This record gives sequence, structure tokens and C-alpha cells, in this order.
Amino acid sequence: MLDNPEEAAVEARAFLHAQIELARCEPEELPESVTQLSGWVQGRSEAVGLAYREYLNARKNGAARRYFTNKSHALAFLKGAAPTKLADGAWLYGTLSRWENPDFHPLIKTYLEELGDGVPDKNHVTLYRRLLAAHGCEHWEGLSDPHFVQGAIQFALAYNAQDFLPEIIGYNLGYEQLPLHLLITSYELNELGIDPYYFTLHVTVDNAGSGHAHKAVQALRNLMAQSSDPAAFYRRVLDGYRLNELGASTTSIIAGFDLEAELVEIFTAKAVVGKNMHSDYCRVAGRSINDWLAEPAQIPAFMAAMEGAGWIKRGEDAENSRFWRLIQGERAEMFGVFSTYEQQVLRDWIQSSRDDSTAARTGRVLSHRARQRTLDTLNQHAERGAYPERGLIRRRRTGAESAGDAELRQLEQKVADAAGKPEAMAMLARLMSPAVHHTAIGLMATRMYSQLLDA
Repeated sequence: MLDNPEEAAVEARAFLHAQIELARCEPEELPESVTQLSGWVQGRSEAVGLAYREYLNARKNGAARRYFTNKSHALAFLKGAAPTKLADGAWLYGTLSRWENPDFHPLIKTYLEELGDGVPDKNHVTLYRRLLAAHGCEHWEGLSDPHFVQGAIQFALAYNAQDFLPEIIGYNLGYEQLPLHLLITSYELNELGIDPYYFTLHVTVDNAGSGHAHKAVQALRNLMAQSSDPAAFYRRVLDGYRLNELGASTTSIIAGFDLEAELVEIFTAKAVVGKNMHSDYCRVAGRSINDWLAEPAQIPAFMAAMEGAGWIKRGEDAENSRFWRLIQGERAEMFGVFSTYEQQVLRDWIQSSRDDSTAARTGRVLSHRARQRTLDTLNQHAERGAYPERGLIRRRRTGAESAGDAELRQLEQKVADAAGKPEAMAMLARLMSPAVHHTAIGLMATRMYSQLLDA
């Protein structure tokens, strides 16, 4: 970790140059001329639409899910994609200072929309953080290095816009194309009862007609026309575009999931604390639990021993397993030991069997949207007095909230007192950095910046 900003900037530039060299090994997808881009984007979008229609037809005819074998698989994907999704839009941060040039506005507008224009329920990072928290998937820091490559590229571009503008434009062009996996992911997450809104939002904003994909082409045309060497500029755009191919991708994260391996990893992590926490009378296959947990290499054998001793009944409802009842249910002795995500992995592993196909099972579950409609109906009944009001948390002003309100009022005053629009825009841009934009002060700064940009 570098504490010196100048050293960090040097490291970031060196990192980007190294990644660009790696990316040059990737195939070129873009057309040779920028004049062909609009048609290329439109054709790609139509091809994705046709492929998605084929996918939907196959599902209607009984085909299994293409990506997610079960809910654990989907949640593992959410965790695996977190380092990239929590940097969403960061690569465009450096364009904020160029607001006086209208040709930068398509890029700036894209960044503002990634930030939800300052609305918490639309800010992409806020949405993804909530999605992770809703399913106990917040702890993703231990992922392998390839999972962090894309996020690192985005942050490095964010703070080096002056030196890497063509690459930023190319990266943006690639990132904002609508991929088939985004449509399928959204469909299957909803099917598994997981809110797909973060993903469906990207389906709508990245459209080729008027969305981010369209703005990406518009910005490229305008800014390349200002270059003293348009051909060299476009070659650097190609470099930036290919940066999207590095590191872990959506499809590689999905393909890399193994249910049993994931559960072994969870048990191994629990063993660090739990290996000395069990009484000697608690034994499986003649050995104490502490003994089983003493060595990480024994975890697979321990799981097999629990299955052999009847503590876990594979292929049946999880509730039929004695071990499951230890972590869930009335007076569960191990309540709270496993997170929501970890419980889902355990449940899916128990309910699967060794004879299960690797293809996704298509058993009916209540989709997220169906559950939401049910909740909306219940809420409507509650509002009419059909149900008693129970367990509601009322909002009250606290000291922390009052301090936050004061900070927001101070920002308003500072902007009002600014010597001019350039000073105000620079002040707001600092609060819209990838590290801050999803906070209360960052969201307000985004709203104010957006208003001043259009003033």
C-alpha cells in the first residue's frame, strides 16, 4: 500500500502500460475505421438480441439454466464479480475536470449515470453493495488476484485521464457494449429469487440507441477529431478496448464454481476458530470434532464422515439433516456460526446428491419479482389496516444524522460561496471520486455537479 500519492500515480501508470502490453495479445474486434462503429455497435446489439431470444425459447422448451446450477452458484458469482462491480464507472472519473469542453459531455454524462445522478437507489456501487449485503456476500476480499484485475484497471484509469484519454475512451466503448451474459444473468438471478435490478439497469442504460453504448461512440468521434494524429489516437483506443478482456470475467467466474470445493473452503475457514470450541463428547466416526478440525486437509473426510454417520442426508431437504438443525431452527446450538451465503452453500450441497448432473436443475422456485409482488400486496393490506403494524423501525433523527445534515449544508454553502463555476465544479468533482461518490456527501455533490453542468 503506497501512502505517497505521487508514488501511487507512478505505480498506476506502470501498471496500465503493463496491462496494455498484455491486452495486445487479445484479438481485435473493433472495425478498422471509426466511421463503421455505429453500424458495428448496432449489428452486435442485434446479434445479442437474437441469441437471447434463442435462449428464452430453449428455456420455454425445458432447457436447464445455462449459468447457475443453484442459488449458491449465483451468489458465488455476485461475490466473485464484486471487485469489478464496486468500481463501476470509475474509469471515467478523470473526465469530470473537462466539463467546459462539450465533447466530453457524453463521457461525463455516462459517469453521472453510473453514479445514479446522485440518487442512492440508482447509484451502481450502492446498489451492488446492498445486493451483496442482502445475501451475506460482503466478504470477498480473499478472492484470487485475477478477480481484482478489472477493478485495478478502472481505478488506474480514473486517476490518469490526462495520460490515457484514448485508452479510457476505448475501455469505455468496450465496457458499455451489451453482452449476452448480462441478459442471461439477469434472467437466471430473478429465477433463483435474487433481485436482478443492478443487472437489468445495465441492460437499459447500455443500449445502442441512446444509452451508454451510443454515448461511447459519440465521444470517440468528437474527441478523435480533435487529435493531431487521429490514426494513432484510434490505435490507442483499440488498446483500451482490449483491456476489457483481462482478468476474471463474468463467464470465467461462473465456470469456476464448484459447490463442494466452496463448502470445503467455508468449513476450513470455520475450523480456524472452531477447532478448540467443541466438547469431547461430541464425536463423529469415533473422533472428536476438535480432532477433525485440527488439520485443514481433513475437512473433506470430515464431511464424508458426517454423511456416513447420518448427520447429513444428501439428496434430501436440508431440514432432515441433524447438522443443519444445529445451525438453523429453534434452540440451534450453532446459530450465527454460518452467514446467509454460507448457509445457502451448505443447503444446496446437502440437497444435491453425488448423482446430480452438472446441468442446472430447473425446479420451480418463486422468482424475485413474484416474491416482490407478494410483498407489495401484503404492504398494501397493511396500509389499509388489514394487518397489525408490527416490528416497524421508525426513522428518528440521531446525532450522527444531524452531523451528516450539517455536512451537507456546509457543502451547499461552500458551493454558493465559490468564486465561480470552475471552482465550484472542481470542489464537487473531488467528492465524486470512486472512493466517495456513494456516500451521502458524494451523492449530494453528484446532484449539484449534474445541475451545474446543465446550467
